[in-house]
Amino acid sequence: MVGNWTVGRSLPPAGASDRGRFINRELSWLDFNARVLALAEDPHFPLLERAKFCAIFSQNLDEFFQVRVAGMKDQVAAGLSSTTPDGATPAQQLLDIRDRVEGLTARQEEVFLRHLVPALADVGIVFSGWDELDEDDRKYLDGVFEERVFPVLTPLAVDPGHPFPYISDLSLNLAVIVVEPDSGARRFARVKVPTLLPRFVVMPDGERFVPLEQVIAAHLDQLFPGMEVAAATSFRVTRNADLTLEEEEADDLLAAVELELRRRRFGRAVRLEIDAATSEEIRELLQRELDLEDDDVYPFVGPLDLGGLWAVHALDRPDLKDPVWVPITERRLASDEREPVNFFAEIRKGDLLLHHPYTSFASSVEEFIRQASMDPKVLAIKITLYRTSGDSSIIRSLIRAAERGKQVAALVELKARFDERANIEWARELEKAGVHVSYGLVGLKIHTKTTLVIRDEAAGLRRYCHIGTGNYNPKTARLYEDVGLLTCDPAIGRDLTQLFNLLTGYARLPRFERLLVSPREMRPRLRALIDGEIAAGPGRGRIVAKMNSLVDPKMIDALYEASRAGIPVDLVVRGICCLRPGVPGLSENIRVRSIVGQYLEHSRIYHFANGGEDGGPCYYIGSADWMPRNLDRRVEALTPVQDPALKARLQEILDVDLADDTLAWFLRPDGTWCHGERRATVETHARLQELALARRSTG
Repeated sequence: MVGNWTVGRSLPPAGASDRGRFINRELSWLDFNARVLALAEDPHFPLLERAKFCAIFSQNLDEFFQVRVAGMKDQVAAGLSSTTPDGATPAQQLLDIRDRVEGLTARQEEVFLRHLVPALADVGIVFSGWDELDEDDRKYLDGVFEERVFPVLTPLAVDPGHPFPYISDLSLNLAVIVVEPDSGARRFARVKVPTLLPRFVVMPDGERFVPLEQVIAAHLDQLFPGMEVAAATSFRVTRNADLTLEEEEADDLLAAVELELRRRRFGRAVRLEIDAATSEEIRELLQRELDLEDDDVYPFVGPLDLGGLWAVHALDRPDLKDPVWVPITERRLASDEREPVNFFAEIRKGDLLLHHPYTSFASSVEEFIRQASMDPKVLAIKITLYRTSGDSSIIRSLIRAAERGKQVAALVELKARFDERANIEWARELEKAGVHVSYGLVGLKIHTKTTLVIRDEAAGLRRYCHIGTGNYNPKTARLYEDVGLLTCDPAIGRDLTQLFNLLTGYARLPRFERLLVSPREMRPRLRALIDGEIAAGPGRGRIVAKMNSLVDPKMIDALYEASRAGIPVDLVVRGICCLRPGVPGLSENIRVRSIVGQYLEHSRIYHFANGGEDGGPCYYIGSADWMPRNLDRRVEALTPVQDPALKARLQEILDVDLADDTLAWFLRPDGTWCHGERRATVETHARLQELALARRSTG
């Protein structure tokens, strides 16, 4: 099977089967989550950062089951046996996933129980079980239970008059067996742990944490008075949460999404997490009622849902966290004490490159849109919104602009997974203010990150543009690494105008002068750029690509062709990578690395040594990874960066990534990842912080 070869085993050359050419997508994603878990295991990181990575690992795995595993189970249930590019059927993948997840969750238990818990206790943050508390502690928790917990609990019995209750997705629950003292009859009941209460109860000293479910379990006699509590154990259910729109429902996209959100609550169960001490009686009952097989059950030692460790990370313990980074304001955008800098004047002087979180999102992107909303010469603002926050200053700026009579158009992607409901809510607020809100296109997600501002100036109308790799979300901009371009290049402005007209009106996909736009033009133009490097030949051709995921078989095969032609290819892929590097006769000129650390590497930067209009190097940035969904089923945009100084900035970012010997992982020909020798001479995030500070000082 793919991914199980040992290092040194002969690998298939060019022309071999798909199984040899491609790594399985789902197992590659699990490998990425394993790299996240490795950060929780790494003693070089501060303790609360390690707890955070443990939480991220858990939440990542939840979403993987909600979407990817759920989809494969649907395929199996439908009798589908189509294979992935690496040759695996859905049933085979589910078996491989089970094996891999069992190993990963065992590692998570190990790092949490044997490493993080003792290490945190040494610095005064103690995870305590009910059995470890003294009488005074229990009296305190008795009061907490009476005042804060008991009033919101709802015990649900299961008997002939009470059917098995609906267990909501990702909720934490107690399965309880109670006995009637007179008859000895055993009854099952479920108690849901309230989701709006903190996952861990904090003791008065502020340093000890008790799992909420243990507090509830210790007081079950108050929920079932007159009954004997024979057993109580925690469990958690994961359900299919993917949103699927039927074409016949999509005449009104907003109504269709709202309907699917209601349906999502009742998605099929796909995973049952239980306490390892759960009795066979309770396990069998839960499996039967939830219609789950043995392979769908995952026993755990220790607390379920370690995503709750975010609450621990929120503690005011700066000594146990990474130093706080204060993003810089680009020198050209920095205001003096007299008046704020005029963004439009600065952009007219020349393009600006933004690099978040090293560059402040607030003082660049948010300020650009704020000034546009206030400027009487601005006639229109158009923006694509995939994920943002309802309290964002960008939303306030758009509302202000509409109230001042400007034409404001917001392209809201309702199908942004797990943000659908939030997007609907603030999109309606925009509509109330007079913003023209469009809800995307049937069959295509709008994933591009673009803003267009039209301003009436002495020389005529001028278009100011922002094109980025990340969402217009000020919260994630502090955690996600992204790049963006501010420009008033006329050709890019014309392209964006066409793109927005396409998205809000009726039109066939137009031809674009500068932008690479999917779903029609991006794939062939990227392929042409790769072919251009092949034509340049060894010694001249080179490809460097930084992205989140590399999955598309056609793009992978194009890179294999480049490798066989002697073209060096360096790939920086944070997450999924289905390409197999370093295989003789297939990919010996391809190297793949992944940077995983303090910030989530999210930018997409593509460099082709001979792809420029003048035959020189070209650089593209934008929203698209090399996945079938990005190239064929989404509206994406990549923009060229043409200013020589900004090209040098992008090359600097790539050079730092390729020099990293601290955070970097390397993909081997057998499909496994290794961390490499930790020489700690270059750490991507620290080095880019240093460069940002130097740039602020020197301009």
